[in-house]
Amino acid sequence: MTFATTLFVVTSGLAHYMWLETSNTGTLGKKHGIKVYFGEYTYGVLEETAGDAYQKVANFELWVIAPDGTKLTLSPTAGTDHYAAYFTPSTEGVYTVVLNNNGIGVIDYTQYDFGIFKPHYHSTAKVLVGDADANTKTDNPLGLVIKEIVPKAGKVTFQIYYKGEPLKKQEVKIFVSDLWSKTLHTDEKGQISFSLPWKTTYTMETTFNEKVPGKYKGKDYEFIWHCATYCIK
Repeated sequence: MTFATTLFVVTSGLAHYMWLETSNTGTLGKKHGIKVYFGEYTYGVLEETAGDAYQKVANFELWVIAPDGTKLTLSPTAGTDHYAAYFTPSTEGVYTVVLNNNGIGVIDYTQYDFGIFKPHYHSTAKVLVGDADANTKTDNPLGLVIKEIVPKAGKVTFQIYYKGEPLKKQEVKIFVSDLWSKTLHTDEKGQISFSLPWKTTYTMETTFNEKVPGKYKGKDYEFIWHCATYCIK
């Protein structure tokens, strides 16, 4: 069993991650909604916000980066199986929604032969208002970021960054519902491209082990496990 299939194991043995869901197009002057989920999209697993599993990752930050680079911090509220937040676009262009969670406690997975680690979740989403398309912004100097590049030739293109630098030969998993998934690897520029054959929601996940030991809230860890996600609706 790999780490990706054991992290935050629930009774069914599924992997868990955090991701954002939002409509990828918005309207000028109209309130736009964002949802924060924790679970496993392809299996339809959505942890309830009041449950122990979600409570362990509920200390996240959420903000929006406007087309001019201005950052707006959002204050999400808990629903049954997600947190919800809203913003109102004031100009046309691409807004980048950013979730960062670097406040999760140390986890001991020595029983899975993986060691003791500190998780770091990061997620982004794109909201295009008007026709002036552009790349999404990156805002995670301490870990992974998935950046969307303006699409060409009917495909979507993404670039994976780690601490501000493109990450080449990085494994990226793409999920849709009904257990379908695909694995790609970034090129020398840290990029991947793929088509969207179905009208559905796609989630992407990529992980990286920062093999530097440390201490968090009084507990020692052997490395930091970084996980970045991106959702296309």
